[in-house]
Amino acid sequence: MGEAAPNVSEWSDQDPAVPVERLALKLLAAREHSRLELERKLRARGFDGGLVAVVIERLARAGAIDEARMAEHYVSERAGKGFGPLRIRAELGERGLAEDLFGPYLSAMEGRWPDYLGAAHDRRFGADPPLDRSDYAKRGRFLERRGFPADMIRRYLRWKD
Repeated sequence: MGEAAPNVSEWSDQDPAVPVERLALKLLAAREHSRLELERKLRARGFDGGLVAVVIERLARAGAIDEARMAEHYVSERAGKGFGPLRIRAELGERGLAEDLFGPYLSAMEGRWPDYLGAAHDRRFGADPPLDRSDYAKRGRFLERRGFPADMIRRYLRWKD
């Protein structure tokens, strides 16, 4: 993230692609984006779809857009913030990434998901077990919204009892 954006412009200053590329590079300097995210943001700012597609393809060829790198970073960051594999998978799908790009990163963390679930639980509720069935259900709903599988949640909460 701290790296300088690559100089990828082949266009002259009069070319209409220059402002599109500058904004795209500014967005990419702030954080990784998928092609779809970048396209949505650029088109929302009024740039022509054809021009946006050309710029995005050029940036991807130059290595400024790397969806695999984005997926790896996103999975790690969201898991560290207490989100589970189901939610992360859905979020990456909404960002236009294919399962084959992020699936390996989710799978690589397979044995660590219970630890992430426990950390998310304890940050929200503390280390004490649920007080009653209502509290158990409340905790389960929270963890489910965070994107953890129901069977993992049940195992964790029963272990806490």
